[in-house]
Order: sequence, then structure tokens, then C-alpha cells
Amino acid sequence: MKPLPAALILLALAAPALAQAPAAPPTASAVEEGFRVLNRTGQEATTLNAVRSGRPDWGGNLLQRPLASDGAYRLRPNAQAGCRFDLRLVLADGREAVSRNQDICAQREIALDASAVTAAATAARPGPVPTPPEALPRPGVRGSTGTGFLVAGERVMTNRHVVDNCSRVLVRGPDGRNHAAVPPARTDATLDLALLAVPGLTGPVLSFRQGPPLRRGEGVVAYGYPLSGLLSSDAKLTRGEINGLAGLRDNPDQIQISAPVQPGNSGGPLLDMQGNIVGVVVSKLNAQAVAGRTGDIAQNINFAVKGERAAAFLRAAGVTPAAATSNGPDRNTADVGEIAGRSTVFIRCEQ
Repeated sequence: MKPLPAALILLALAAPALAQAPAAPPTASAVEEGFRVLNRTGQEATTLNAVRSGRPDWGGNLLQRPLASDGAYRLRPNAQAGCRFDLRLVLADGREAVSRNQDICAQREIALDASAVTAAATAARPGPVPTPPEALPRPGVRGSTGTGFLVAGERVMTNRHVVDNCSRVLVRGPDGRNHAAVPPARTDATLDLALLAVPGLTGPVLSFRQGPPLRRGEGVVAYGYPLSGLLSSDAKLTRGEINGLAGLRDNPDQIQISAPVQPGNSGGPLLDMQGNIVGVVVSKLNAQAVAGRTGDIAQNINFAVKGERAAAFLRAAGVTPAAATSNGPDRNTADVGEIAGRSTVFIRCEQ
């Protein structure tokens, strides 16, 4: 039987992005009249914050003086802020009352009552950090999405096919802030890897496993942002095993894994059960193409670039990757996910 071309057998895992429509502005009457926040917590509030939903910080305190219990405060939002707001009252005893995703265009009075009060005050969000215009998604622009992870300060690793032919690459950090990557990316077509420079993006870096050698059957965790625009916008974790120590047709640069991956996982980290990088997710088997050729449906066959190949690529690009030996006890899957989550980023390619 004549073998299928590799390009037909493998599916790259960059996901098409949905065009983003601009947020609907408040109606004229909402701009003129604003809306009122009602304190129904039974306690005086010392701080009131009101920010556009999804913003990673709470902004400044809007109160000039404490807001009494049963008191109200009127806000008149900027017309460009949209209709959806997150609201927070900080009470005199330090507790918080939080209400998220409120539609101020549909309701002119929003009450925060005792049911919205947390048992103890949470850590305050950091002060507002404005997003530069070049890091804001452009409404109506189509493209694709993928995943990456921090390998050094302001440096992100991903797949080459995630950032190919992009007019602009946006990176959303673990804190929810957007950053614009600075071209050109350093790439390797053979490995399908790319290194992005992302000014302002900081956070912990992931360590590459430097030993012992990988074995078939070892547990691994894939972490990333599959099917953006269809699934929820938060990161997804899948658990699997190392099935083979080479890729398709004995590709020595890859390993085969059973951790399920989807479009959008491209460029994401593959970690062992101690939280160290053993690979970079790159592709999955095209089950439809294989079925058309063989009459059988291949199941859950996925590939990652080997961690040592990715580390060598970084060193050639002038970045010294963090390294660790996986000799300690295994962590549970949730703990490995938390390690990945602090360093994994969402990537949007605008074309």
C-alpha cells in the first residue's frame, strides 16, 4: 500500500480564531444617566471598584468617603467601556462583596448584598496597568490561535506554524494581560519551533528535564488553549502517557503521546509528573485521512517535539533554558497543572 504523505497524515494544532466584534457601547441614556451601585451588605463600605468585565485589576477606589449601609453610588461610565462590568465593595471589616459581569445597559441599579460577601478579604488585585494599543485585538480580524510558554524573561516558546504568516502576534499572559510580540521570531522549520520576544511579559519559567532518560509509559500532562472560541477561554489540562520515543515514520525529533490534544494546543508545554518540560505539543494524527487509506480509525495518536531538541533550539537562539532532574517523587496531576498554568500563555495570530 502506498504510504500517505506526512502532510496529509498529521494535523497541525493551530486553531482558527473567530473574528472579534467590538463591544457594544452603552445606550445614550445609559451614558447620560449612568447606573447606581447599592450597598445592601448591612455594613459600611470603604472602597468601591467598577471595571469592565474581564479586566485583570480592580482600578482605583471610586469613593471619596465611606458608603453607608443602604447607601447608593451613581456611576457614569465612558461610552467605550461597554455594558458589562465587575463590581466590588470592600467593607469596613475587610471583607469583600463582589458581583461580576453585570449588564449596566439592562439594569440601572445593581445591589450588592450579604450573599455577595466573601468570608475573608482576598488579596487585592494589582493597580491598573494600561494595555498599549498595539497589544489590543483588532475587531473583525481573523487569524488562528495557539499556546506557548515562558522560557526566559520576555521570551516565549511555541510552534513555528502558530506564528507563520502573521501580520501581528498577541500574547495573553497568565495574569490576563495582553502583550504584542516583537518580530521577527526566531524559528526552526525542521523542528517546527519558534521563539518570540514579548516585551513586558514576565513570570516563572518552566524547567526542561535533563534526566533521567524518558521511558515509554511515563505519565505526562499537556496544558494549553484548545478550540478557542468554542470551548471556554480558560486553559485546559489533559493527562496521558508517553507511547513511543520517536514520531511519525521514526522522526527522531519527536515523541508520541496519548494525552488528548486539539487545535489550539500547538506550542503548549508537555510536562512530566514532576512539572518539568519533556516536550512541546506539535501535532496529532489525521484520523480521517488514515481511515480513508486503511479503512480503520486511528485513535488518540499525538506528537510533541522532544524536550532536549527544544532546549538545544533555545541555546542556539541565545537563551539558556532552565533545567532540572526528575528524580523526586511524582506530583499529582492538579499540582503539575498549577506549575504549567503560571507560565503558559495564549497566542493569537492576526493575518
